[in-house]
Amino acid sequence: MNGLVFEKISFTRDHVNAVKTLHLNNYPILYILYNEKKRPSAYIGQTVQASRRLKKHREDKKRKNLSHSILIGHEKFNQSATYNIESNLINYFIADNHYQLQNVSQTRSRVMHNYYQKSFYNEELFQMIWEKLREEKIVSDTVENLRNKDIYKLSPYKELNPQQLDIKNEILKFCNENIKKNGNHVFAIEGDAGTGKSVLLSSLFNTIQDLAKDDSSLLYGTDNYLLVNHTEMLKTYKSIANSLPNLKKKNLMKPTPFINEKTKAQEMADIVLIDEAHLLLTKEDSYNNFRYQNQLDEIIKRSKITIVIFDPNQVLKIKSYWNERLLAEITRQYNAKTLVLKDQMRMNANPETIKWIDNFVAKKILPLPLENDSTFELKFFEDPGTFKTAIKEKNAEIGLSRIVSTFDYLHKKDGNTYIVDENGINMPWNSTQDSTTWAENPNSIKEVGSIYTVQGFDLNYVGVVLGPSVSYDVDQGKLVIDPLKYKDTGAFISRTDLLPEKNQEIKEEIILNSINVLMKRGIHGLYIYATDPKLRQRLLDLKRGN
Repeated sequence: MNGLVFEKISFTRDHVNAVKTLHLNNYPILYILYNEKKRPSAYIGQTVQASRRLKKHREDKKRKNLSHSILIGHEKFNQSATYNIESNLINYFIADNHYQLQNVSQTRSRVMHNYYQKSFYNEELFQMIWEKLREEKIVSDTVENLRNKDIYKLSPYKELNPQQLDIKNEILKFCNENIKKNGNHVFAIEGDAGTGKSVLLSSLFNTIQDLAKDDSSLLYGTDNYLLVNHTEMLKTYKSIANSLPNLKKKNLMKPTPFINEKTKAQEMADIVLIDEAHLLLTKEDSYNNFRYQNQLDEIIKRSKITIVIFDPNQVLKIKSYWNERLLAEITRQYNAKTLVLKDQMRMNANPETIKWIDNFVAKKILPLPLENDSTFELKFFEDPGTFKTAIKEKNAEIGLSRIVSTFDYLHKKDGNTYIVDENGINMPWNSTQDSTTWAENPNSIKEVGSIYTVQGFDLNYVGVVLGPSVSYDVDQGKLVIDPLKYKDTGAFISRTDLLPEKNQEIKEEIILNSINVLMKRGIHGLYIYATDPKLRQRLLDLKRGN
């Protein structure tokens, strides 16, 4: 096995004492402790002193139900490599979703870093280890499949970049300083689509819940929640909770049930994290059983500490209308702090490509960047057939490539089939509904996703259909938005607390926000098909260098 040592032994005192194999004793190694019960458990670790570490685990009452162990060594292992592979194993075990892991947040201080031959350990050697685990029937799915799952991408054990880690540590410090104080305390994190907001929040919530079980922590015994007003995202968080010891599904909720539950019980939560806070309601909505004026304000009132993830450029409904001024009006009533995430984490695109997309969303169509983007493919299509074929080919090649569209076509939740661009794209809107998210369902390659199915998620390639509400003014040389052609009428329900002209202004803003969200889904590429002939021609002219 090219220097790989893979040894399965019973997790008993006699077998632990007998660990003498070269590259397993007094060498950096990885180990997996597990059982094969009805709900299997496992613990994943790394050490440089196998016998001593395993003996300590034998004495730990938390490991008493683990009966088997796998020791993994290699002649080229070093501690940077074993730390890295340990984190990878935890992430992939969570995505494989078979074992409930006993690991807690010992990785919370780790940050992304390079080390000698990292790509060898991260890719080649890890693949070898994972395939051996599949051969032994410890895990089932392939690395390639698991890497495309949202549960993998939002794993709390993903390594954070330096900015994410700094903000995470700032928030933990903020929680420790304020958890015993009177009043309400707010920490807001702002960031554009793809800046790693949800990954940060997932890591943070897992650490907070681990600390709530640690009797040496200031957060010990705290009652904490993660809220998200997004059905698909909530599915992912609950799937992650299946695999980790201190994440409980009852602590993962939508905002309105949380508000109503705490109101009825006359209780306050300790720490509440809100993902996608730009989806919170900012007016009463009796249809959703929300009887107040602002969900964020009501959550803050029912929490000692509220941590808010927010992007004003992802607001998609007038009843959820937010901007930085409105956020400031809420948070200035409390002890509040704000930090901004700036690094683009999702898209493997160079700054000039990101700049082109940002300008497009600001209604400016710039010439294409002169410098070729070798890591991200921005491509325009003349006809719908070629566009659909291109996305299907990418899906067959690397998976998780989907077509999405602006909400310019009728789409109802009544069980009927509704078609996107009947005379062109001619594909049905998303209808697949089960416990997995839309994009991960293999049948969704035959459908078109709406903004509500993909917000917050990654795709490898995204094919964006720009419908009739998005056109081009040849004389002025800019994008034209026509809200009258936008079919998401629920998003445009006017507010009596806003002037009519403001309601109209927000409609255009919502359409541009939806384009921004759709265009920033792809990791490796963005394919665009414009149904409007003038806009399509302008994009094709850009492609030809005109």
